[in-house]
Amino acid sequence: MAVPERSPEPHRERGAQEPRRCLVTGATGYIGGRLVPELLAAGHQVRCVARSPEKLRDHPWAGRVETVRGDVTDEESLGAAMEGVDVAYYLVHALGTGPGFEETDRRAARIFGERARAAGVRRIVYLGGLTPGGVPERALSPHLRSRAEVGRVLLDSGVPTAVLRAGVIVGSGSASFEMLRYLTERLPVMVTPRWVHTRTQPIAVRDVLRLLVGCATLPDDVHRTFDIGGPDVLTYLDMMRRYAEVTGLRRRLVAPVPVLTPRLSSLWVGLVTPVPGAIARPLVESLRHEVVCAERDIVRYVPDPPGGPLGVDRALELALRRVRDAKVATRWSSAATPGAAGDPLPTDPDWAGGSLYQDRRARAVNASPEDVWRVVEGIGGENGWYSMPLAWALRGWIDTLVGGVGLRRGRRDAARLRVGDSLDFWRVEEVLPPRLLRLRAEMRLPGLAWLEMTVDRDARGGTVYRQRALFHPRGLAGHLYWWSVAPFHALVFGGMARNIAARAEKGVAGRGTGGTDAAGTSTSASRSR
Repeated sequence: MAVPERSPEPHRERGAQEPRRCLVTGATGYIGGRLVPELLAAGHQVRCVARSPEKLRDHPWAGRVETVRGDVTDEESLGAAMEGVDVAYYLVHALGTGPGFEETDRRAARIFGERARAAGVRRIVYLGGLTPGGVPERALSPHLRSRAEVGRVLLDSGVPTAVLRAGVIVGSGSASFEMLRYLTERLPVMVTPRWVHTRTQPIAVRDVLRLLVGCATLPDDVHRTFDIGGPDVLTYLDMMRRYAEVTGLRRRLVAPVPVLTPRLSSLWVGLVTPVPGAIARPLVESLRHEVVCAERDIVRYVPDPPGGPLGVDRALELALRRVRDAKVATRWSSAATPGAAGDPLPTDPDWAGGSLYQDRRARAVNASPEDVWRVVEGIGGENGWYSMPLAWALRGWIDTLVGGVGLRRGRRDAARLRVGDSLDFWRVEEVLPPRLLRLRAEMRLPGLAWLEMTVDRDARGGTVYRQRALFHPRGLAGHLYWWSVAPFHALVFGGMARNIAARAEKGVAGRGTGGTDAAGTSTSASRSR
């Protein structure tokens, strides 16, 4: 990346007060979803570009921003989104997307820079990764190498650019925090690879957001990289011990295993924590080399807050409080899993057709639609899936073994769901309280799968719960998969429908309004073409 220039005088306060029109890419992700309300609070106007704008619909700030459909790899849609923009935030990357991600990142950054220049954007702001000094780029992990390249591409775009390079980000819901949390809590005796002894300079997510917002009003002649980090420089092992102290856990025992490679480490992390191996591996690989800030020039333009940036202990305390209070705004899993996210729901008018398997269930429920909906919206996470816990656990374990996300992602909020939320190995595709919840499967499957739950009234005014599971197979493997699991649907899906109805009725009975067993009907698995 560009060699840091000599630091000029501190940024004038007057400039910091000027509102900007900001474009935010990656608003459905962890950082982007938190940056938007911070920009709004600072008085800026915000336009979000997303491949699926509906995923932003349920955010509390959705009504205060302009949302447009677009993709950073699509020149036409991105160019339209850039019109009238002062500051463009580039917060997307291909973490965990498999082979070819470096070319995807390179092409997306090039298009972003070209479209920004053509639209007359005054500044690009990019959040990249902190790279170790003195280490040849070819020796870096593929993801760190790609992030460094993206920074260079944006700096070469002809638009004034600020590249913020961060190491480990500590905040509720971040992949780094979740990895740290579960490794420490679940393993009182830890078999640790060499990378846990590598020094790093973590930074609290609120400091990252503060600096990103501050970059919106940088002087036009600032065009460079900035290293950003917190006040503490420590090893990952030190961070695990700090976490144990903050949470009141006993001191963890450590048994070093120097032969544990990053690949094996990521598999180990994937089994112990909710972070799947595909995401854990680039995080682990980034810890192979010491990553410590070489400069703090950013404070010349965005001064530290009173008391300075947050240290690790305070950042961990705040993150844990958010988790315990169920106030996690975004999670590492907020970003969509690559694959079939844009495919239409089978039976929709624009569906391309082909084989479609369905399992339909329906039950009359002696409870109000609102009572049934509370049960439906509480599905997953700690509440489970209302049937055959062992079967769901086994399916999650199998998914983890084949590199999927498994059941460990849980829920962002224990009581409420919004479009785009991850829900164990599902993604919330649509939620219309108190009537419809549609989930799209993100487990490893030879096809596409959905689970849809609806609450309605029948012709006589009674409450009816309906449920359908849909599977669109890919090839022979998809058909074989469906027929291999079909014999268990009565237990799994039938049990789910019965127990959702029973739980809703029990809730009504518990409030003293009575309740009886509900009659129910179900249809066996059917196939349409």
